[in-house]
Amino acid sequence: MSAPARVRCPPPPFCCRSTRRPLPYAGPPLRRARPRPAPFQESPLPALLKRTPFWVQILGGLVIGVVLGLIARNGDVNWLTETLTRIGNIFVQLLKLAVPPLVFTAVLVSVANLRNVTNAARLALRTLMWFCITSLIAVSIGMLLGLATKPGDGVHLKAAALPDELHKGSWVDFITGIIPTNVVDAFSEPNVLQIVFLAVIVGAASLSVGEKADPLIDFSRVVLEVVQKALWWVIRLAPLGTLGLIGKSVATYGWDLVRPLGTFTVDVYVGCALVMFVVYPLLLALVGRVNPVNFFKGAWPAIQLGFVSRSSVGTMPVTQRVTERLGVPRDYASFAVPFGATTKMDGCAAVYPALAAIFVAEVYHVHLGIGDYLLIAFVSVIGSAATAGLTGAIVMLTLTLSTVGLPLEGVGLLLAIDPILDMMRTATNVAGQVLTPVLVASREKILDLDAFNSPRDLEDTDEPSAKADAPADNSRELAGV
Repeated sequence: MSAPARVRCPPPPFCCRSTRRPLPYAGPPLRRARPRPAPFQESPLPALLKRTPFWVQILGGLVIGVVLGLIARNGDVNWLTETLTRIGNIFVQLLKLAVPPLVFTAVLVSVANLRNVTNAARLALRTLMWFCITSLIAVSIGMLLGLATKPGDGVHLKAAALPDELHKGSWVDFITGIIPTNVVDAFSEPNVLQIVFLAVIVGAASLSVGEKADPLIDFSRVVLEVVQKALWWVIRLAPLGTLGLIGKSVATYGWDLVRPLGTFTVDVYVGCALVMFVVYPLLLALVGRVNPVNFFKGAWPAIQLGFVSRSSVGTMPVTQRVTERLGVPRDYASFAVPFGATTKMDGCAAVYPALAAIFVAEVYHVHLGIGDYLLIAFVSVIGSAATAGLTGAIVMLTLTLSTVGLPLEGVGLLLAIDPILDMMRTATNVAGQVLTPVLVASREKILDLDAFNSPRDLEDTDEPSAKADAPADNSRELAGV
């Protein structure tokens, strides 16, 4: 079959190439193209939150909570008060949910990690030594404030009913209460002090057994990481929890309840502030020879979260993270921070019981001698372990009053304003729990000064540098001190 003859184009202007318009399409009809959907635009809010430092988010939640609390109280808006209460309670319940597995695995792993730490016994002893030194300084400040201001003068309040468990406050009850009668009960209540006891025993036994206990330690590490990850998701809700907790406190209490106990409340806040912003910076500058400003830059997210959550144990993952980012080696921080979260309480176990003992003695007209004040200091330093848990300050106060021989009914006078006092107490506790590892690491020359002098924001998802896991080789120059 021959090829079709080629058609020659006519000369211009009749040639198809001479016209700009294309020739008409003679094929099958074309479907009209559907309009493309507009590209999905993400909300700018998540990006804004990622760019906003965590402490700014918490501060924003605090300010909004105060405003909403004032509106609920002054406007008598009951539904707003209930909403703020529910938001705060849900946040605290989520924190409490992680306490038993977090404490057990953290303490067990921290004890097991001592075999990876050079001079572990030396570091542990120095940690305990600084726990005692800072507690002694804090309780001295509390007693001096109490003697100077006399917070119990002119207070005539009816004591609130004491819970049954708080009537047992002797040293015998404390010591026997450490040992659980049932492992399940220790975790279900939960009794943090008993959980710590079990974890220390299991951790020490694992060290004694050696390599055969590695599967148990590895499993505990995995559980700890999972719990910390889940708790970190809860902590990311801290700005919302702050809004609810602070809003509820303002809407419920206001100044009506604080006014009769105003001097005592101010004393607690001033005493904790002196410890946190005067004693700690002096120790950092003179003993640790590091810049206190950089310390507070790095530790502030944990301090803020402790203020609003009122739980040192619930704040522990953030406390450990900021401690590592301040240059403390991870192996040492994983021991010092969990240990401090259950025993290092300069606010709850030092400043507060000293002031409260003087307050109760003045209210009930009981004279305290020099021996009584020395006994208060001794109880505060040695009995800090009694503060482990969520109602530690009340237990510590009960222990102090029973030791000195003061009426336990005095605890009931302070139960009503305890949530207001507990915020500042817990913030001081958390600051001290970060301070001690930094001091010890600095004195032992294992603190990474580069990481300490350039603290990163908590929202930075990068893992801590490897420098934090090894002794620092940089010079021991003063960082602005």
